[in-house]
Amino acid sequence: MTAGALLSALVPAAGATAATADAPRAVAADDPVPGHEGMPDDGFEDAPEGEQDDLAGAGTSSSASAGADAQAVVPGRPGDFTLETGTGLTGLVGKLDAALPKQGLTELVTQANRDAGWNSTCGDAAIYGPDLVAAPRVCWADDDATSSEWIPQAITGVSDAQEDEDWGTSDAEPVAVAGYDDQNPGRSDYASGRDNCVQASASDACNEKGIRVSFFNQATKKYRHVLLAWPYLNSKDHISFDALHASEGKCTAASGVTASCKAQNGIHAGGMVWYGNYLYVADTANGMRVFDLRKIMDLNPDNDSSVHDPTPDGLVSNVVDKKRVGRQNNVWYAYGYRYVMPQIATLKFTTAKNSGTTSGNQCYATGRPKASYISLDRTGDDHMVLGEYCNVNNGGSSHGRVGTYPMTALTAAVEGAAGTTAKADLAYGLPDTGTFGGEALWHKIQGVTRYDGTWYFHRSNAYDNGRLLQATPKTVDGTTQLVANPKILESSFGPEDLYLAHGRGDGLPPKLWSLSEHAPSKCGVCKRELYSYDMGEVISGFGS
Repeated sequence: MTAGALLSALVPAAGATAATADAPRAVAADDPVPGHEGMPDDGFEDAPEGEQDDLAGAGTSSSASAGADAQAVVPGRPGDFTLETGTGLTGLVGKLDAALPKQGLTELVTQANRDAGWNSTCGDAAIYGPDLVAAPRVCWADDDATSSEWIPQAITGVSDAQEDEDWGTSDAEPVAVAGYDDQNPGRSDYASGRDNCVQASASDACNEKGIRVSFFNQATKKYRHVLLAWPYLNSKDHISFDALHASEGKCTAASGVTASCKAQNGIHAGGMVWYGNYLYVADTANGMRVFDLRKIMDLNPDNDSSVHDPTPDGLVSNVVDKKRVGRQNNVWYAYGYRYVMPQIATLKFTTAKNSGTTSGNQCYATGRPKASYISLDRTGDDHMVLGEYCNVNNGGSSHGRVGTYPMTALTAAVEGAAGTTAKADLAYGLPDTGTFGGEALWHKIQGVTRYDGTWYFHRSNAYDNGRLLQATPKTVDGTTQLVANPKILESSFGPEDLYLAHGRGDGLPPKLWSLSEHAPSKCGVCKRELYSYDMGEVISGFGS
């Protein structure tokens, strides 16, 4: 897609502004009261507790070496990675589109409202190792930097969106970060006494809010949050939306929240790719959820939160109340967020799960992979790379697998009918060589990218410096597999997803971006930052 085509696609559609105060109001029956008893499950499976958690499970370092020795490199099985288009959501999104005003991404990024720090204003750089220089460094506003509710995880940007990076009319070059709601679900947890999250005594963190995406403007050093949403028809047959959940239920006072009654359970969003107009978000247990950046709903077009803006469907919106979401009693809410982006498509794995347990982040050589992280490779034909987070300390038969999909196949699946498949054209098992800290080196992978045929991986290390790893496809005993470079580079505390900015739009050298997830409350020097490494320095650091 050309720069001009993408830019025109991302601006608001004609007539998408909010209704005026004098517009005729439609007569609508009251919606269900808060509690959402009729809200449907979105049909997705849950990921295990402690998803992508280095400390999950009962494994110990002393047992890790034995486990690693027993696990040979997994052969590539591209068929295990096949994705299929789920039931269409276009009609539901169309109803939301008609009910609510929209905002283009260009305007959203231009009007970003939260200040970020840049380089030296972020203070000391103690979370980084000595092997690579992190520059630029971006730090979040204080409440985001310390939040126990929102945990930053995935990253993508305009270099993924379009090859020439010539986005808009300035050097904004947006970077997008996804964070997940880490608070326990509360809205349906009767046993804890928090059955009604809208009561005055309840914290606004009571609800499981799912996933939000933060768009950072590199020109203004500001960013803005957008809440991701699941569209549905409520019990009055009115269009509404809720936060992204893997399951939705209502527990009784007797059962509480148990394995059979999980109330709300969110997703992790460990990886994200912005490609053209679509935003692909990893859903660990299922595959990917897809969003359209042309469908960002704006609940506060006049930018005055004290005024409940009229909406095109004749109702009003409220961005002050942080405890309600969707359409309730003829008012639109979004947990206090101005912007909402509804899911437009689902890509689900077709392969059945392996029968082994995954409660401690175990992985297996066969069966459905985990969509733990994703990234985009633009150094040849455009491909998405998808891989698994695994913890071999707790068993399993694999250090993890990675697979690649042609973006032409993924785009066709998103835009195709239910049942359209997108097949991986390549798959590898991760290397099994090396140890680190008394355990296997090649596991606990949080992010991946492929650049000019060479693979780079981010390996986490609990509340300490992680590592950047490199591997290259080579023929071993007649088969092609990823062979590890014995050199490893020290990375940040809490390293996460990877994103490669090629620099084609601004003439700068390629940059390898990532982010750290841990708030200062987690350890003495823990800190949340968005940062990049010069890709040339990364390559030379590995001796290649």
